[in-house]
Amino acid sequence: MATASLRPIEILLVEDNPGDVDLVLESLRDAKVVNELHVVTDGVDAIEYLRKQGAHADAVRPDLILLDLNLPKKDGREVLAEIKNDPDLKQIPVVVLTSSDSEKDVLESYRVHANCYIRKPTEFGRFLEVVQAIDSFWLTIVKLPSR
Repeated sequence: MATASLRPIEILLVEDNPGDVDLVLESLRDAKVVNELHVVTDGVDAIEYLRKQGAHADAVRPDLILLDLNLPKKDGREVLAEIKNDPDLKQIPVVVLTSSDSEKDVLESYRVHANCYIRKPTEFGRFLEVVQAIDSFWLTIVKLPSR
């Protein structure tokens, strides 16, 4: 299993909806994997976090990024493209977790190398199931690159 190491899995959640942040936190709290969730609420802050700039100079490099597409300041599509075009960041897996059901968004996300695209369910129970499935797959089954 990928989680045999003693270090926590570092997750960066890029999400501007406080309710969705709370749901992700709640879902990951019950995880079998020790994880640290870091949250930023806009695209500019996400890029600064990943590049350890400004207030994020001491940020920990994430093992996994959960990225919403509809963000203030810099949209998630731009953030994804910047991550995947940056030689220092492109190997970090990015899970697009968004409310967008647009086929254009799906195609564009994969075109710029999103690792997967998941539409956020609108029902509370289903949302929790989806986040727990992300946890189960990405943090328990998948071997993530070492930092």
